[in-house]
Amino acid sequence: MSTEATSRTGRPGPAPGALLLCRADPDSVAPVAPLLRERMLLTRAGQGWSVLVPEGRPWLHGEEPVDRVMTGWATALAVGAPWPVLALWWDADRGGYTLASGFRRPVGYIWLANGTPAGEDEAMRTFAARLALDPVLDVQSLDHLTNPDPASDVRSRLRGLLAVLTRVGLDLPAGLAPGEPADRLREVARDRSDAHPVEWEGRPDTVRGELEAAVGRRLTPWLPWSGDPKARALSLAQMATGLPLAAWGLRHRSSGWLTAGALLLTHGALGLSYDLTHPRD
Repeated sequence: MSTEATSRTGRPGPAPGALLLCRADPDSVAPVAPLLRERMLLTRAGQGWSVLVPEGRPWLHGEEPVDRVMTGWATALAVGAPWPVLALWWDADRGGYTLASGFRRPVGYIWLANGTPAGEDEAMRTFAARLALDPVLDVQSLDHLTNPDPASDVRSRLRGLLAVLTRVGLDLPAGLAPGEPADRLREVARDRSDAHPVEWEGRPDTVRGELEAAVGRRLTPWLPWSGDPKARALSLAQMATGLPLAAWGLRHRSSGWLTAGALLLTHGALGLSYDLTHPRD
Protein backbone atom coordinates (compact mmCIF):
# COMPACT_ATOMS: atom_id res chain seq x y z
CA MET A 1 0.00 0.00 0.00
CA SER A 2 1.26 3.47 -0.84
CA THR A 3 2.11 5.76 2.05
CA GLU A 4 0.41 8.61 0.23
CA ALA A 5 -3.09 9.27 -1.04
CA THR A 6 -4.55 11.87 -3.33
CA SER A 7 -6.60 14.58 -1.65
CA ARG A 8 -9.72 16.20 -3.00
CA THR A 9 -7.53 19.00 -4.31
CA GLY A 10 -5.46 16.53 -6.35
CA ARG A 11 -2.36 16.97 -4.19
CA PRO A 12 -0.65 13.99 -2.55
CA GLY A 13 -1.03 13.59 1.19
CA PRO A 14 -0.72 10.92 3.87
CA ALA A 15 -2.76 7.76 3.44
CA PRO A 16 -5.59 7.41 5.96
CA GLY A 17 -4.58 6.12 9.34
CA ALA A 18 -5.77 6.18 12.93
CA LEU A 19 -4.98 5.26 16.52
CA LEU A 20 -7.23 4.72 19.54
CA LEU A 21 -5.60 5.82 22.79
CA CYS A 22 -7.20 4.58 26.00
CA ARG A 23 -6.31 6.04 29.38
CA ALA A 24 -6.11 2.62 30.99
CA ASP A 25 -3.71 -0.30 31.20
CA PRO A 26 -3.94 -2.99 28.50
CA ASP A 27 -5.42 -5.45 31.02
CA SER A 28 -8.42 -3.12 31.42
CA VAL A 29 -8.79 -2.43 27.70
CA ALA A 30 -8.47 -6.01 26.45
CA PRO A 31 -11.89 -7.26 27.68
CA VAL A 32 -13.73 -4.23 26.23
CA ALA A 33 -12.04 -3.74 22.86
CA PRO A 34 -13.59 -6.86 21.22
CA LEU A 35 -17.01 -5.23 21.55
CA LEU A 36 -16.05 -3.03 18.56
CA ARG A 37 -16.02 -6.20 16.44
CA GLU A 38 -12.97 -5.00 14.51
CA ARG A 39 -9.54 -6.55 14.15
CA MET A 40 -6.98 -4.51 16.10
CA LEU A 41 -3.67 -4.79 17.90
CA LEU A 42 -3.38 -3.71 21.53
CA THR A 43 -0.18 -2.60 23.22
CA ARG A 44 0.98 -0.42 26.10
CA ALA A 45 1.51 3.29 25.44
CA GLY A 46 3.08 4.60 28.62
CA GLN A 47 2.07 4.72 32.26
CA GLY A 48 -1.68 4.18 32.50
CA TRP A 49 -2.20 4.32 28.72
CA SER A 50 -2.85 1.78 25.96
CA VAL A 51 -3.11 2.09 22.20
CA LEU A 52 -5.35 0.15 19.82
CA VAL A 53 -4.10 -0.02 16.24
CA PRO A 54 -7.01 -0.82 13.89
CA GLU A 55 -6.75 -2.67 10.63
CA GLY A 56 -8.74 0.10 8.98
CA ARG A 57 -11.10 -1.86 6.74
CA PRO A 58 -14.01 0.64 6.90
CA TRP A 59 -11.98 3.47 5.37
CA LEU A 60 -9.48 1.46 3.32
CA HIS A 61 -11.99 -0.84 1.63
CA GLY A 62 -15.16 1.22 1.86
CA GLU A 63 -16.41 4.74 1.31
CA GLU A 64 -16.70 5.81 4.94
CA PRO A 65 -14.27 8.55 6.03
CA VAL A 66 -11.78 7.70 8.75
CA ASP A 67 -12.88 10.53 11.07
CA ARG A 68 -16.49 9.32 11.20
CA VAL A 69 -15.44 5.73 11.88
CA MET A 70 -13.04 6.71 14.65
CA THR A 71 -15.53 9.01 16.35
CA GLY A 72 -18.04 6.17 16.49
CA TRP A 73 -15.49 3.70 17.81
CA ALA A 74 -14.22 6.07 20.49
CA THR A 75 -17.80 6.74 21.61
CA ALA A 76 -18.63 3.04 21.69
CA LEU A 77 -15.60 2.23 23.84
CA ALA A 78 -16.12 5.15 26.21
CA VAL A 79 -19.75 4.35 27.06
CA GLY A 80 -18.71 0.88 28.15
CA ALA A 81 -15.72 1.86 30.29
CA PRO A 82 -14.86 4.27 33.11
CA TRP A 83 -11.86 5.75 31.27
CA PRO A 84 -11.64 8.23 28.36
CA VAL A 85 -10.79 7.24 24.79
CA LEU A 86 -8.89 9.49 22.39
CA ALA A 87 -9.14 8.79 18.66
CA LEU A 88 -6.43 10.25 16.41
CA TRP A 89 -7.04 10.18 12.67
CA TRP A 90 -5.67 11.63 9.44
CA ASP A 91 -6.11 11.40 5.68
CA ALA A 92 -4.92 13.27 2.59
CA ASP A 93 -6.97 16.37 3.40
CA ARG A 94 -7.22 16.70 7.17
CA GLY A 95 -6.38 15.28 10.54
CA GLY A 96 -7.66 15.63 14.05
CA TYR A 97 -8.85 13.98 17.22
CA THR A 98 -12.02 12.99 19.05
CA LEU A 99 -12.11 12.57 22.81
CA ALA A 100 -14.96 10.47 24.23
CA SER A 101 -15.69 9.93 27.91
CA GLY A 102 -18.76 8.22 29.28
CA PHE A 103 -22.10 9.56 28.08
CA ARG A 104 -20.81 13.08 27.57
CA ARG A 105 -20.81 14.54 24.11
CA PRO A 106 -17.49 13.80 22.32
CA VAL A 107 -15.18 16.75 21.76
CA GLY A 108 -12.79 17.10 18.83
CA TYR A 109 -10.59 19.35 16.75
CA ILE A 110 -9.54 19.35 13.09
CA TRP A 111 -6.55 20.72 11.14
CA LEU A 112 -6.26 20.89 7.38
CA ALA A 113 -3.38 19.01 5.74
CA ASN A 114 -1.22 22.14 5.73
CA GLY A 115 -1.77 22.61 9.46
CA THR A 116 -4.43 25.32 9.22
CA PRO A 117 -6.67 25.18 12.32
CA ALA A 118 -10.28 24.33 11.47
CA GLY A 119 -11.82 23.75 14.89
CA GLU A 120 -13.26 25.60 17.86
CA ASP A 121 -10.80 26.90 20.45
CA GLU A 122 -13.20 25.91 23.23
CA ALA A 123 -12.77 22.27 22.22
CA MET A 124 -9.15 22.38 23.36
CA ARG A 125 -10.12 23.70 26.78
CA THR A 126 -12.77 21.01 27.17
CA PHE A 127 -10.19 18.45 26.07
CA ALA A 128 -7.78 19.65 28.78
CA ALA A 129 -10.46 19.64 31.48
CA ARG A 130 -11.68 16.10 30.73
CA LEU A 131 -8.15 14.71 30.84
CA ALA A 132 -7.29 16.71 33.98
CA LEU A 133 -4.40 18.51 32.29
CA ASP A 134 -2.66 21.50 33.81
CA PRO A 135 -5.07 24.45 33.39
CA VAL A 136 -2.20 26.86 32.75
CA LEU A 137 0.86 25.24 31.17
CA ASP A 138 -0.93 22.50 29.24
CA VAL A 139 -3.74 24.75 28.09
CA GLN A 140 -1.19 27.27 26.80
CA SER A 141 0.49 24.53 24.78
CA LEU A 142 -2.86 23.41 23.38
CA ASP A 143 -3.87 26.97 22.53
CA HIS A 144 -0.66 27.28 20.51
CA LEU A 145 -1.90 24.42 18.32
CA THR A 146 -4.97 26.48 17.40
CA ASN A 147 -2.91 29.44 16.13
CA PRO A 148 -1.80 29.81 12.49
CA ASP A 149 1.70 28.49 11.87
CA PRO A 150 2.99 28.22 8.27
CA ALA A 151 5.78 25.90 9.43
CA SER A 152 3.40 23.27 10.84
CA ASP A 153 1.44 20.67 8.90
CA VAL A 154 -1.22 18.35 10.26
CA ARG A 155 1.32 15.73 11.30
CA SER A 156 3.26 18.20 13.44
CA ARG A 157 0.01 19.46 14.97
CA LEU A 158 -0.98 15.96 16.06
CA ARG A 159 2.51 15.28 17.35
CA GLY A 160 2.29 18.51 19.33
CA LEU A 161 -0.93 17.26 20.88
CA LEU A 162 0.75 14.00 21.84
CA ALA A 163 3.68 15.91 23.33
CA VAL A 164 1.29 17.58 25.78
CA LEU A 165 -0.08 14.19 26.82
CA THR A 166 3.39 12.90 27.67
CA ARG A 167 3.07 15.02 30.82
CA VAL A 168 0.28 12.73 32.01
CA GLY A 169 2.05 9.47 31.20
CA LEU A 170 1.45 8.89 27.48
CA ASP A 171 4.44 7.36 25.69
CA LEU A 172 3.58 6.03 22.26
CA PRO A 173 5.90 3.29 20.98
CA ALA A 174 8.40 4.45 18.37
CA GLY A 175 6.90 4.23 14.89
CA LEU A 176 3.29 4.71 15.97
CA ALA A 177 3.20 8.27 14.73
CA PRO A 178 0.53 10.46 13.09
CA GLY A 179 0.78 10.48 9.33
CA GLU A 180 1.78 6.83 8.98
CA PRO A 181 -0.52 4.58 6.92
CA ALA A 182 -2.60 1.90 8.61
CA ASP A 183 -0.51 -1.02 7.35
CA ARG A 184 2.72 0.55 8.61
CA LEU A 185 1.17 1.21 12.04
CA ARG A 186 0.07 -2.41 12.35
CA GLU A 187 3.51 -3.62 11.29
CA VAL A 188 5.13 -1.56 14.04
CA ALA A 189 2.61 -2.69 16.65
CA ARG A 190 2.92 -6.35 15.63
CA ASP A 191 6.67 -6.28 16.26
CA ARG A 192 6.22 -5.32 19.92
CA SER A 193 6.61 -8.13 22.43
CA ASP A 194 3.63 -6.98 24.52
CA ALA A 195 1.21 -6.60 21.60
CA HIS A 196 -1.67 -8.99 21.16
CA PRO A 197 -4.56 -9.17 18.69
CA VAL A 198 -8.08 -8.12 19.58
CA GLU A 199 -10.91 -9.92 17.80
CA TRP A 200 -14.62 -10.42 18.44
CA GLU A 201 -15.37 -14.04 19.33
CA GLY A 202 -19.13 -13.58 19.55
CA ARG A 203 -19.74 -15.84 22.54
CA PRO A 204 -22.86 -14.79 24.46
CA ASP A 205 -21.44 -16.04 27.76
CA THR A 206 -18.57 -13.53 27.58
CA VAL A 207 -20.74 -10.39 27.71
CA ARG A 208 -21.12 -10.33 31.48
CA GLY A 209 -17.40 -10.78 32.08
CA GLU A 210 -16.54 -8.08 29.55
CA LEU A 211 -18.86 -5.57 31.17
CA GLU A 212 -17.58 -6.33 34.68
CA ALA A 213 -13.99 -5.94 33.54
CA ALA A 214 -14.85 -2.70 31.77
CA VAL A 215 -16.49 -0.83 34.61
CA GLY A 216 -14.62 -2.16 37.64
CA ARG A 217 -15.82 -2.42 41.21
CA ARG A 218 -16.73 1.23 41.72
CA LEU A 219 -19.46 1.05 39.07
CA THR A 220 -20.71 -2.45 39.86
CA PRO A 221 -24.08 -1.15 41.25
CA TRP A 222 -24.92 0.00 37.72
CA LEU A 223 -24.62 -3.50 36.24
CA PRO A 224 -27.85 -5.45 35.52
CA TRP A 225 -27.10 -8.32 37.91
CA SER A 226 -26.22 -6.02 40.82
CA GLY A 227 -29.84 -5.77 42.02
CA ASP A 228 -29.45 -2.02 42.44
CA PRO A 229 -32.26 0.32 41.21
CA LYS A 230 -29.63 2.33 39.34
CA ALA A 231 -29.12 -0.56 36.93
CA ARG A 232 -32.61 -0.37 35.41
CA ALA A 233 -32.39 3.41 34.96
CA LEU A 234 -29.06 3.01 33.20
CA SER A 235 -30.44 0.29 30.91
CA LEU A 236 -33.32 2.52 29.84
CA ALA A 237 -30.94 5.41 29.21
CA GLN A 238 -28.67 3.20 27.14
CA MET A 239 -31.51 2.03 24.92
CA ALA A 240 -32.89 5.56 24.54
CA THR A 241 -29.46 6.77 23.45
CA GLY A 242 -28.48 3.75 21.39
CA LEU A 243 -31.55 3.57 19.16
CA PRO A 244 -31.10 6.97 17.44
CA LEU A 245 -27.34 6.41 17.17
CA ALA A 246 -27.84 3.05 15.48
CA ALA A 247 -30.50 4.50 13.17
CA TRP A 248 -28.23 7.38 12.19
CA GLY A 249 -25.33 5.03 11.56
CA LEU A 250 -27.49 2.74 9.44
CA ARG A 251 -28.94 5.62 7.43
CA HIS A 252 -25.51 7.15 6.77
CA ARG A 253 -23.75 3.77 6.41
CA SER A 254 -21.42 4.65 9.26
CA SER A 255 -20.00 1.50 10.85
CA GLY A 256 -18.48 3.51 13.70
CA TRP A 257 -21.75 5.11 14.83
CA LEU A 258 -23.66 1.91 14.11
CA THR A 259 -21.28 0.08 16.45
CA ALA A 260 -21.77 2.71 19.16
CA GLY A 261 -25.56 2.47 18.88
CA ALA A 262 -25.59 -1.31 18.75
CA LEU A 263 -23.34 -1.52 21.80
CA LEU A 264 -25.64 0.73 23.80
CA LEU A 265 -28.71 -1.20 22.68
CA THR A 266 -27.05 -4.49 23.61
CA HIS A 267 -26.11 -3.25 27.07
CA GLY A 268 -29.57 -1.78 27.63
CA ALA A 269 -31.41 -4.86 26.41
CA LEU A 270 -29.25 -7.09 28.58
CA GLY A 271 -30.08 -4.97 31.60
CA LEU A 272 -33.83 -4.88 30.99
CA SER A 273 -34.08 -8.59 30.22
CA TYR A 274 -32.19 -9.44 33.40
CA ASP A 275 -34.39 -7.07 35.39
CA LEU A 276 -37.55 -8.74 34.05
CA THR A 277 -36.38 -12.32 34.54
CA HIS A 278 -34.88 -11.68 37.98
CA PRO A 279 -37.46 -9.59 39.87
CA ARG A 280 -36.27 -7.93 43.04
CA ASP A 281 -37.84 -8.65 46.39
